[in-house]
Amino acid sequence: MAIERPAAVTLRGNPFTLVGPEIKVGDKAPAFQVLGGDLSSVTLDTYKGKVKVICAVPSLDTPVCDTETRRFNAEAANLSDHIAILTVSVDLPFAQKRWCGANGVDKVTALSDHRETAFGQAYGTLIKELRLLSRAVFVVDASDTVRYVEYVPEVASEPNYGAALAAAKAAV
Repeated sequence: MAIERPAAVTLRGNPFTLVGPEIKVGDKAPAFQVLGGDLSSVTLDTYKGKVKVICAVPSLDTPVCDTETRRFNAEAANLSDHIAILTVSVDLPFAQKRWCGANGVDKVTALSDHRETAFGQAYGTLIKELRLLSRAVFVVDASDTVRYVEYVPEVASEPNYGAALAAAKAAV
């Protein structure tokens, strides 16, 4: 049975349960399998040797997720080629691809967890009641050790961009 963390986050003040463990700095990053925009399998090993900024969001088609993904896309221009920024949601890969194309997002890789919610369960971001991911940011270094974690307590709020980006730069 999966770990459940009742009232771990709120959405507009309403409490929700997160499924999966709470990842902590220093943990080995959990393996996961999600889908790329071409329906290919993408895993943590796909980015082996790179620093990964992994952003979990409920849906790219919502205002805060849109703002967050655009912000990380803009910030990516100032980052080392050794840093990959990944945004994971349960949106279908086709919807992610359409959204990224329509919004000029070309430096962030959108990945879909819709099939098995494997990422959400492994990283403790799956909202049980909604089958969406909560908002969270993880920075994983090139050796797959977690260097930064932020579970945003109110899903409708933005993450701490500066702290996440500083952690990614320090991990290179």
